[in-house]
Amino acid sequence: MTVNMTKGQAISLQKSDGGTLTAVRMGLGWQAAPRRGLFGSRTREIDLDASAVLFADKQPVDVVFFRHLVSDDGSVKHTGDNLVGGAGSGGDDEAILVDLQRVPVHIDQIVFTVNSFTGQTFQEVQNAFCRIVDETNGQELARYTLDGGGQYTAQIMAKVHRAGSGWQMTALGNPANGRTFQDLMPSILPHL
Repeated sequence: MTVNMTKGQAISLQKSDGGTLTAVRMGLGWQAAPRRGLFGSRTREIDLDASAVLFADKQPVDVVFFRHLVSDDGSVKHTGDNLVGGAGSGGDDEAILVDLQRVPVHIDQIVFTVNSFTGQTFQEVQNAFCRIVDETNGQELARYTLDGGGQYTAQIMAKVHRAGSGWQMTALGNPANGRTFQDLMPSILPHL
């Protein structure tokens, strides 16, 4: 059963039978919003990029994004860059796989971001979402819908963090500006 998350909400990443999740996928989907023009409505391709920044004691130690598809330890993998979007409320346009059992013990948080590499704002995006899926069986566990457009080019979407012997996901949904994950670091740090 999927939990539709709200900004700031946290959920445990534990299976419904009480077992521990071993692998999750953070999926991202979006569509270009139609724009009214002189000759009717049209859409432009939107290139959003998903990134995962791995932290240890509030210090960034690794990142996974379209130019570095696998974390140095191999526990986090990006499935590849989608330059146009299109899945919207359906499947994932970009995904980042996290093997929770392989994440080194010193990594305590993984923050997921999305940014417009081309600088287009979220006013040009519709049906954007991120979701957590149990990678072992394909079951969607949680979904966070990125509501409304805005004059920002990025969003600090969610974080997966250690909680006791397991993991939790917290929906963040904070707008930011930047074309790369490096540009977003000042906006990420307050959420650690």
